[in-house]
Amino acid sequence: VPFVESGGGLVQPGGSLRLSCAGAGYSVSDEIMTWHRQAPEKAREWGATLFPGDVTYYADSVKGRFTVSRDEAKNTMYLEMISLLPEDTAMYYCPKHGSTTWGQGTQVTVSS
Repeated sequence: VPFVESGGGLVQPGGSLRLSCAGAGYSVSDEIMTWHRQAPEKAREWGATLFPGDVTYYADSVKGRFTVSRDEAKNTMYLEMISLLPEDTAMYYCPKHGSTTWGQGTQVTVSS
């Protein structure tokens, strides 16, 4: 698995969380990186894309609340999430663009 997700957990509505995506043999700086999520009984949903050069795009559902960034020295990409909503509850993944190999994901649960 080229990238490994971590940092998920249980958070109350309105709370924040930071997810990490560590490169395992691949550089997060050289790839077009994405964040996707999948809620129970729902299709996978694209959330954000980070291009080399730090250009970013976000889905409307997360725009203004989620921020993607990377630390080249740590070969890690991050997803900073604020103002979390119950509908953000999902398994979160960070595949490189176009990859069919996805990691295990990290679970985010937003609940009071």
